[in-house]
Amino acid sequence: MASPGRQAPVTPYWELTFDADGDVDARERDRLLAEVPQRGVHDLIVFAHGWNTTRAGATALYQQFFAPIPDLTPKAKIGYMGVIWPSMRFSDESIPGRSRTTTSTPRPALDKDTRHALLETFPGRAPVVNQLARMLDQQPREEAELEEFGRLVRLLVEVAPPGPQALFAADTLVEGVPQSEPEMFSEPAATVCEEFARALAQLEDPQGEAAFSLPNPWDGAHELLRQATYYAMKRRAGTVGERGLGRVIGRLAASAPEVRVHLVGHSLGGRLMSFALRGLPDGVRTVKSVTLLQGAFSHYAFAERLPHDPRAGGVLQGQQNRIDGPLVCCYSRFDSALGTLYPLASRMSGDTQGFAEGFDFGAMQGARWGALGHDGVQAVPGTPVCTLADALNSILPPSGCVNVDTAEVVRRGSPPFGAHNDIVHPELARVVLAAARIR
Repeated sequence: MASPGRQAPVTPYWELTFDADGDVDARERDRLLAEVPQRGVHDLIVFAHGWNTTRAGATALYQQFFAPIPDLTPKAKIGYMGVIWPSMRFSDESIPGRSRTTTSTPRPALDKDTRHALLETFPGRAPVVNQLARMLDQQPREEAELEEFGRLVRLLVEVAPPGPQALFAADTLVEGVPQSEPEMFSEPAATVCEEFARALAQLEDPQGEAAFSLPNPWDGAHELLRQATYYAMKRRAGTVGERGLGRVIGRLAASAPEVRVHLVGHSLGGRLMSFALRGLPDGVRTVKSVTLLQGAFSHYAFAERLPHDPRAGGVLQGQQNRIDGPLVCCYSRFDSALGTLYPLASRMSGDTQGFAEGFDFGAMQGARWGALGHDGVQAVPGTPVCTLADALNSILPPSGCVNVDTAEVVRRGSPPFGAHNDIVHPELARVVLAAARIR
């Protein structure tokens, strides 16, 4: 029995655990495949987290998000599943569904929890992590030390070629070839760190003098490490989605073809769910809806052609057509992690305006390196834009991409990340149900 003030856990509920290569825990998978038809499930809602250090944190998020659904759909035969994949969270970030906790460790020092998370996320790289921590703590003044910091960051997140990793990390393809690495890995580290520091200063105090004064580049060095880690997790999310979850859904479709599957992903979990579409076996139409909550990947990911480069297209172009229903992208202008930091970190090598030419905050928001969670799906013809009220009070399109502005509820959060993790709202659970056509 649930304790006073807490809702009972939703049931039936399953979890599937994947490793960094997309391999699934076989016992969990077999239990899911056996029990879903046994429990009479008609609709299975599958959620993938973005940044949670522990299974407990992910499970808590799923239960909080799912909690309103049984009362909203008392007659529906719904099952719930949580995806557990190996990601990490910097401890100064908020956790979805919880108030942000403060830490006594000022930036740019690397606190012990984040250091431990890095060691777990990048096994075998302890000397690199320890040296990065020492440099952030000491903040040496020589520019050469910043360059060494940048070299160590690249060493931490690099993968050994050849292999499909470049595709899993890419947002766009140029004539079928995955895009090059972000400029933050190729430009002088001192320049990159200064730009990150300037962006952080403006986000934390938009009207203050700090945003217009010379920033501490080591503040930006801390952010470079964070963004480089995001890049590695972005690659991992694509791997787990295509090589892991997509194949499991294919097996579920074979064993329980009557079950309707609905995918929900937050942040990089949205990327995982989108790449799961690429991993579906041919002919599988069991996915009936996809809902992206503050998706932390390119707003051009589903585009056939990019407005600024007709040779290029999104890495997921056309994948929305593998859904037997809509792809609903929820976005909010209050997500400053995606509105400012994401596009700054995502600029590609060879872009005409790089770090060295300065950073225009206004132009960056909604520019070519923008994110789905900030302004929705872009360059996909016929994509309507709905208010939250529209999405909840009318029938969503039966297929294709749909943008839903959720800034009415996704609006709370401290700088520099803003409302990126502000996703536990009954209104968003209702959007999932509207996309799934579950009543």
